[in-house]
Amino acid sequence: MAGFAVEDMFLKAAARSVDPALVMILFGAGGAVLFAGLARARGERLFPPEARARALWLRAVFEVAGRLFYTLAIALTPLSAASAILQATPIVVVAGAALLFGETVGWRRWTAILVGLAGVLVILRPGAEAFSALSLLAVAGMLGFAGRDLATRAAPRRLGTFTLGVYGFLAVVVAGLVYGAFTGARMAVPGPGAAAALAAAVLVGVAAYSALTLAMRTGEVSAVTPFRFTRLVFGVGLGVVVFGESLEPQMLIGSAIIVASGLYILARGGRKAT
Repeated sequence: MAGFAVEDMFLKAAARSVDPALVMILFGAGGAVLFAGLARARGERLFPPEARARALWLRAVFEVAGRLFYTLAIALTPLSAASAILQATPIVVVAGAALLFGETVGWRRWTAILVGLAGVLVILRPGAEAFSALSLLAVAGMLGFAGRDLATRAAPRRLGTFTLGVYGFLAVVVAGLVYGAFTGARMAVPGPGAAAALAAAVLVGVAAYSALTLAMRTGEVSAVTPFRFTRLVFGVGLGVVVFGESLEPQMLIGSAIIVASGLYILARGGRKAT
């Protein structure tokens, strides 16, 4: 989660001078190439027969949606606010794990899920004068990432983590191409600063992506995913320190509600496991 927050910081920095579509394309291409090299070094096939599994196609769709909308969110809205909304991902994943994989989620955790989603509404403030439609980009990205995590759980076990990383970063390229096609993106060569930021985002993002994929494939979804709440601390901290963002009371209250709900879900999940 620390790695993903740092990745977001570098992508937001690059998007200040580079079109978001090009940011996604270059970031995705760099990550895919790096993961492909790691996969081949380990002897993993990049496109085995298992790659045609339905779960992989669903994962790709959710990955494209998540990357597209969340990258736009961190480029166009405060990093701290986007990071806060993203914290609802574990809550949605736990609900999805119960509905799709039959994991046990009792009424107490269902109540915590609803309370956590209410925290998202506190951050968004729908109907208020301060409401920004751009904040819905982070919500759409959050839902895309939740779907990706659930599809990762259902992916064929024979597919290696690095191979899944190739597919994930290729989805980022697709997201950039889709966005660029609709907006007529300006494909200018990035300057030295933006290029360095993109390179750093690739390196940190590959490490973070590997860790998350491995965790989602080996641990119980409802026990692993609540640890994603730590991303809030890193994301908000970087937003304030690096980009000079201010923290509004509604965002802090909504974030506290989401985190408290997630911690309760984690505690109940651990109790079920023991």
